[in-house]
Amino acid sequence: MVDATYDVTALVGHHYRVDDYYEVGREKVREYARAVQDDHPAHWTEKAAAELGYSGLVAPTTFVSIPAMIANRRLFESVITGYNGYLQTDQVFELYKPLVAGDRLFSDVELETVRQVAGKDLLTVKNTFTDQAGEVVHVMHTTVVGLTSEDVAEEVGDAMARVVMHGVELLSSATNQEIAASNGKAKDSAPEAATALSDFSRTRQPQTTVRFEDLAVGFELPAREARLTRGDLVNYAGVSGDPNPIHWHDGIAVLSGLPDVIAHGMLTMGLGAGFITDWLGDPGALTRYSVRLSNYAIVEAKSAGNLEFSGRIKSLDPETRTAVLVITAKSAGRKIFGLATADIRLA
Repeated sequence: MVDATYDVTALVGHHYRVDDYYEVGREKVREYARAVQDDHPAHWTEKAAAELGYSGLVAPTTFVSIPAMIANRRLFESVITGYNGYLQTDQVFELYKPLVAGDRLFSDVELETVRQVAGKDLLTVKNTFTDQAGEVVHVMHTTVVGLTSEDVAEEVGDAMARVVMHGVELLSSATNQEIAASNGKAKDSAPEAATALSDFSRTRQPQTTVRFEDLAVGFELPAREARLTRGDLVNYAGVSGDPNPIHWHDGIAVLSGLPDVIAHGMLTMGLGAGFITDWLGDPGALTRYSVRLSNYAIVEAKSAGNLEFSGRIKSLDPETRTAVLVITAKSAGRKIFGLATADIRLA
């Protein structure tokens, strides 16, 4: 447990707007698509994107995790303290408008909830992204478990300091007084977040290769396999900005209580999202994506890790021509998604 004098629940509602915007870059879209092995042409050529009605290269579904990581840095380094690390458990993406190259994203960050499960603190952070038109285009909810000294060996911090990229803060050094001052200031002076949700994804006619009339409850998507090497993990770490060495350094992974190096949870989600949008044929037809992580994908040094994705139609709504998918992801026979669903729109 954390120090008894530290009450993270007092920070619920803490909010700030990031001072600078994040611009979605054309080549960054391609880099990220390569990192999550998403070959959909709309991520790669303007011609393919234009044929689907987009003004530029379309960012993959989980691309928004990059600006979210940048935006959340202050929260986890200077506001929320008392933990020795964090473990991601749940992720929800609400997609009101696909991101395209050239978009400028303004980020609002809020500590949404704190709850206790089995003696552990579960913290949910809400990221709201507004574009240059003033519309809310993406909302992301990230739930993590706060890890304490009971969960993380003392030598992990020193070991990480020897291998982690320069300039990365491993743990916050802010005092409780600084936290209180920062919290009060943020609540008093934070700008109002935009409340108008873009209705682009709800009103645009999707250009899916699958039609609503062709589906029925229980329909199974064609299965897909993905292969991950240590090189893939290193590449994703650099592209996404997630330098945690448990994803590429054997020694740190073992010290952290893992059997070996593991794939980023967000990488496995990105692969899963690509599985869905490749089947759909239109990246903008995915409007909500929710994943609960139940296990990790191990990637050994001597052999690649394999992931298997499958899915089925859970429900259909003929009035809105929408469907809900249930997605399954397995690695080495173990389910790595405890519960994963996707809301889609169909032609």
